[in-house]
Amino acid sequence: MNNPEKPSFEKFLRKAFKEPLNRLGGALLRVGIRPNHITFLGLAGSLVAAILAGQGHLFAAGLVLVFFAPLDALDGAMARLMGKPRPFGGFLDSVVDRYEELLMLGGLLVFFLARGNTAGVLLSYAAAAGSVLVSYTRARAESAGFNGKVGLLTRVERSILIILGLIAGYPIVSVGIIAVLGNFTAIQRFVSVWKQSRESVENQTQE
Repeated sequence: MNNPEKPSFEKFLRKAFKEPLNRLGGALLRVGIRPNHITFLGLAGSLVAAILAGQGHLFAAGLVLVFFAPLDALDGAMARLMGKPRPFGGFLDSVVDRYEELLMLGGLLVFFLARGNTAGVLLSYAAAAGSVLVSYTRARAESAGFNGKVGLLTRVERSILIILGLIAGYPIVSVGIIAVLGNFTAIQRFVSVWKQSRESVENQTQE
């Protein structure tokens, strides 16, 4: 039933930085820092960046995200190094990831609203909706036993787009791309699960 996963930019990055993350994660574990600490540190960084963006300090917000965004990969590396699976840790990380992304898009929505940029406000809302639906469709697909990891725009790509838009001073381009491709990715996952469900029914019928 599960389709093989396609290579993704996220997988490439995780593989490329696996050893540095493991070394840093191991050092942090040895001094008593735990993955959940890193998760909440990343959330705090996103909150600071969102406030800066909302106030119009786009470049500063981008620099904050450049530092804090990689923490999302670091807490996962630390959890793997600890060896014992911790379901709540994974759940917490996933929930915090959603809050981080919505905080940033909320900050940009405030930025556009303060400047009377209606297009920016609408695109920020559409980007937030697409980001949530990408995550939701995957979660619902996997809970039903299907592969939900297909699609064009993952969280890593969305984060990079936001950072580039902030640093370049053109956040409307970033939210515009995410609004279109994020929702397109959610539709891709919907169609993929629909096809998998049809194949499952056909296979059961043939048996």
